[in-house]
Amino acid sequence: MPITLFVHFVSDPPLVLEVEELPDTKDTLLIGKHPRRRDNKPVEMLLEEVNTVIFPLTRISFIEILPSAEEEDIYKPFRE
Repeated sequence: MPITLFVHFVSDPPLVLEVEELPDTKDTLLIGKHPRRRDNKPVEMLLEEVNTVIFPLTRISFIEILPSAEEEDIYKPFRE
């Protein structure tokens, strides 16, 4: 099952990517599929037909792991 990541770059807007597994501490690249903006719009800097992207981890400032559909049903924090 793919893991959905929200990847923040050093000098570019963040992207949503799907990966098969989280990057290891020894990895130097992040390989992701289905790149898109958070609102599911296409990414302007990529060609329309691009389905897989490879980014060096040196260009990434941090990564957020988005919950899957099952996790969203299980945990819903209460906020006022």
